[in-house]
Amino acid sequence: MRHPTPTRGRRILLAAAAAALALAGLTAPASALPGGPVTAAATAGCNRPAGLATGEHTITSGGRARTFRLDVPAGYDPSRPYRLVVASHWWHGTSSDVVNQGFYGLKPLAGTSTVFVAPQGIDNAWPNTNGQDVAFVDDVLRAVESALCIDTTQRFATGFSYGGGLSNALACARADVFRAVAVLNGAQLSGCAGGTQPIAYLGSHGVVDDVLNISQGRALRDRALRTNGCQAQNAPEPAAGSGTHVRTAYTCRDGYPVVWIASDSGHQWDARDRGQQQSWVPGEVWRFFTSLPSTTTSPTPTPTATSTPTPTVTPTPTPTPTVTPTATPTPGGACTATYRTVNSWPGGFQGEVTVRAGSPATSWSVTWTPAGERVDQVWNGTLTTQGGPVVVRSTAWNGRLAAGGTATFGLLGSGTPPTPSLTCTSS
Repeated sequence: MRHPTPTRGRRILLAAAAAALALAGLTAPASALPGGPVTAAATAGCNRPAGLATGEHTITSGGRARTFRLDVPAGYDPSRPYRLVVASHWWHGTSSDVVNQGFYGLKPLAGTSTVFVAPQGIDNAWPNTNGQDVAFVDDVLRAVESALCIDTTQRFATGFSYGGGLSNALACARADVFRAVAVLNGAQLSGCAGGTQPIAYLGSHGVVDDVLNISQGRALRDRALRTNGCQAQNAPEPAAGSGTHVRTAYTCRDGYPVVWIASDSGHQWDARDRGQQQSWVPGEVWRFFTSLPSTTTSPTPTPTATSTPTPTVTPTPTPTPTVTPTATPTPGGACTATYRTVNSWPGGFQGEVTVRAGSPATSWSVTWTPAGERVDQVWNGTLTTQGGPVVVRSTAWNGRLAAGGTATFGLLGSGTPPTPSLTCTSS
């Protein structure tokens, strides 16, 4: 099974994640401990200068040298426990590819909240022979957590295709170490040792995937449904050619949700709906990870047959892009800006703003007054506020535009998707 070569905008990526509770230096997250809520345990790297920096690092695992890429947030504070996300490359990909893709689009959403790790597979693959790749992730976590301050209840893993197989293997073998996994177009390719403990699980798969059929993704989802004690319910999937995606959230044991997203897409991690330039996948994964609290309780019993709660299927609304050009050119035709909603869900939304220069510019800013919504995060722009208005300014790399040139920034917000009146200025 050879995956296509990654292309711009649709790179084939893989998953990774994991760590071993039984190995020295790793502390069980709250989900692994019996009894009531517990707080995050401090790792050895807390309250001491960072022992590792952003870049490539080499460790010995299983008697051989292996590498991983590390991204430490700017302004790292050793007294603050950080979220940890482990992301593995696709078959024939590399850890550098994962870095170049922004760790599957999650780094732009994370701000300074998260440490990211991208391990490198042997021969650019994750066969996990005799558990060697799970053990490698164990060793990576040990190295990172001895050097940096990590919240042990906020470890996550994600990946695509073969890496989705590794993520599934880690969900099976290291459910007592990771809080959740997000498997993107995955299958059981790296084994499933254990698989009896609950773990929060998100699965995303294309209905026209011609490399790993969606039935293989459903099989991974169904194992998580059984393990997490989820109630049976319908999970609709979009028709081929519909250009949409559908999100189903299951009712499961408290603290161990399962989300399934089926899309009209092929074998790609960054699926997008028809007419959309931006993928909805990073927003969905980030929303899922950040919805899980740093403390949790031990699993509640599997619902019995006498329970009759009303099943709920929560499809993600297919966004109708709202493009509201707001042209407020200064003399000389400074710039205009248009907004559209990329994705939305109850209580939140993902948006995109495109800036078009009317004349050559070295920087730009976009301003609007919220109508009840709140902007939580921005990427490819710098967010500031001036009382009520929201102001997003250009970054060092996208402020310079030729006449007619464009730049785009994305945002995540809380509340109802807006139809803002945008004011664009440039200099």
